[in-house]
Amino acid sequence: MRTTRAILEAQGKERAEAFRRVHHLGAQPLGDLVALVERTTGHDVAVLDAGIGEHGLTMRDPQRDVVFIGVARTRHPMRQRSTLAHELAHVLFEDWNDGEELNVRSQEEMRADAFARHLLLPGDGLKEFLGSTTDLSESDLSAVVQWFLVSPAIAAIALHDHGYIDSAVKREWMGLTTPRLATRFGWLDHYQSLQEDSDRTRSPRRLLARTIAGYCEGVVSTQTVATLWGISANEASERLAEAGIVPYEPDIPELLAEELPPVDISDLYGETVDSSAS
Repeated sequence: MRTTRAILEAQGKERAEAFRRVHHLGAQPLGDLVALVERTTGHDVAVLDAGIGEHGLTMRDPQRDVVFIGVARTRHPMRQRSTLAHELAHVLFEDWNDGEELNVRSQEEMRADAFARHLLLPGDGLKEFLGSTTDLSESDLSAVVQWFLVSPAIAAIALHDHGYIDSAVKREWMGLTTPRLATRFGWLDHYQSLQEDSDRTRSPRRLLARTIAGYCEGVVSTQTVATLWGISANEASERLAEAGIVPYEPDIPELLAEELPPVDISDLYGETVDSSAS
């Protein structure tokens, strides 16, 4: 009989594989995960400022059936990606809890962890990337981490699950960090660019699109756009202008006083006054 952990692992894996299959994602690495989740689910996703220890949250309005996913900005891009994948699992499994926080090691959390691992690093993708070799080194671990944009811990678990490494190597490699691998094996510049990207706030795409549409119509200020972008109003103005996006300015015809029509203001003064008289 399978243990509860094994059942949750299987459920997470099956749902991750189904998600990739339904959305035609194949077994390749997933790029912009925020954009992917927004496009495939239709839900809003934001990267937010958050307190220490706060990584992600999912909120649902049951009345309107609206879902919002938020992840914290961080200098740890691989963790941010796994957090977003974890929150996506809660949405797909409908782990709604009426505002009560899930226990750190609850079944829902364990299942979401499994989903995130299998979504970000599918077994078929790992086999395509490494082939049949079994004599792996830290250099190979580094390549897997960089290619699939996952943590060394997630990579080590996948490598062990698919027979590439034994339990002792798995434990050793799970203790390594991405900065160490990136520095040691020559892709620190890539990792630093990932850090810059994950350490910026990011508003939901649909909200930004609606806001900029309002700016084009002249009803939303530059400051509002700047706030959503997390930059100054001057920077936002320059960015919009460079993209050729300018607010609509209605063509208001100029009229001379004598061209204005007469107006009856008798209701104001109790007598008829010809407003066209000089």
